[in-house]
Amino acid sequence: MRVHSIAASVLSGAAVLSTLVLPGTAQAAGHSGAAKGLRGLTSEHVRPQDAVGGTTFTNGVVNKGKDVVLGVTGKKAVPVTFTAFDEEGLALTQAFLWQGTDSSDTDTITGALGSDDDPACTETTVQGGYRYSCRTVFTIDPAVDFKDGNGTAGTWKLFLGAYDLYANVSVDDDVARGRIKRAAKLTTDASPEPVTAGRNIKVTGKLSRANWATGKNAGYTDQPVQLQFRKRGTSNYTTLKTVRTSSSGTLSTTTRARSDGYFRFVFAGTTTTGSATAPGDYVDVR
Repeated sequence: MRVHSIAASVLSGAAVLSTLVLPGTAQAAGHSGAAKGLRGLTSEHVRPQDAVGGTTFTNGVVNKGKDVVLGVTGKKAVPVTFTAFDEEGLALTQAFLWQGTDSSDTDTITGALGSDDDPACTETTVQGGYRYSCRTVFTIDPAVDFKDGNGTAGTWKLFLGAYDLYANVSVDDDVARGRIKRAAKLTTDASPEPVTAGRNIKVTGKLSRANWATGKNAGYTDQPVQLQFRKRGTSNYTTLKTVRTSSSGTLSTTTRARSDGYFRFVFAGTTTTGSATAPGDYVDVR
């Protein structure tokens, strides 16, 4: 495995490689470790457009292609995979997740995370050089990494760097993209129970989402939520109507009682917030 066996000898003799090394724990924007690590790959040492190495990166995938949805507590391990190719072979690869408009200007970087460890890569000899299948993990703790605010929810980019055997650096700041979202919660309560057939049923609930800055959930304002119904003895829900949340995230609507069954609210999610489905609330119609 050329990446790791050769990296040790190169690192010991080439001080320039130390600029790539970020502490093993994941860091976020506003945390000096992450900003310094990302800056080491860009504005202070080499910008993407100034890289002189010939390494190419492809097939980047963040979290197996799924959104990363985080509540206010609890760490989540986010896998990242990618492929690298170099004609001469690689000494070292590193990976970052970042958010912003220009990776060469720290003033435009709004979020940065370092992987737990340098990527583990398997080398394969191919025509014209060497291909590397690489994997790493980003362990994200919203209570630590995003405590400075919720603005980091949204799209993040995969930034990859590599040194070949001659210490030539290659970087690509947009190999893949993924979304990191705030987790949502949804409740449903249908009443009265039981109810006479033909009478109105009042269905209430609340949509809330993680607020990383406060460490608590807060109501999600003015969002469309579907009211669905499943008749007793069946397995599929049918959408009855769409209701919007209030300024505090609450929901309230009425519907006609026709048969025994379950009512629930369903939220599709947004670019910054995950989806949510409330447990069904059973109503006996007599």
